[in-house]
Amino acid sequence: MSQPTSSRWRTLDIVIASILAVAFGVVFWAWGFVWSATEAAFTFFPPAQAVIYGVWLLPAVLGGLVIRKPGAAVYCELLAALISALLGSQWGTVVIMQGLAQGLGAELAFLAVGYRSFRLPVATLAGALAGLAAAMFDQVRYYYAYDFATVRLPYLVITVISAALIAGMGGWALTRALAQTGVLDRFPAGRDRAAV
Repeated sequence: MSQPTSSRWRTLDIVIASILAVAFGVVFWAWGFVWSATEAAFTFFPPAQAVIYGVWLLPAVLGGLVIRKPGAAVYCELLAALISALLGSQWGTVVIMQGLAQGLGAELAFLAVGYRSFRLPVATLAGALAGLAAAMFDQVRYYYAYDFATVRLPYLVITVISAALIAGMGGWALTRALAQTGVLDRFPAGRDRAAV
């Protein structure tokens, strides 16, 4: 729905964004075990493991869709990454910088529409841009020595697609589902039930 939104955060916005981020921080920590456990399933083509990457980008899109304020995508993704690091992420504190990059990627989509549209195409773009930021971070941090055509490029493409589908479309669907329950009634996302 196209509507102007105040850029000023309410206490309720901070509380809900923090709750979302902490919940996803725990999910991130657990998802690290899923990632490790599924590595063997992708030995035929390791970049294909990125099909499950989008889960790590959900709070950026969800935060942007629910809070609808500048900085919400970055706040949710960064705080979730910080929580996962505090819980003992297998990647250590590097996930904090990664969360910042991913959150900024998603934030660009909401910024591009002036924080006025929160429909499926914007959510999908937010997911894709978060995925692009994630893949670029990973290229520099983890995959710089691998062949571009056979590993790095496929990894980038699969990550972006996963992010668009899981974080973008999935985040939009999750926002709609939450809105239908009434828990978001104090947010524009809850009042826009038909157009979230």
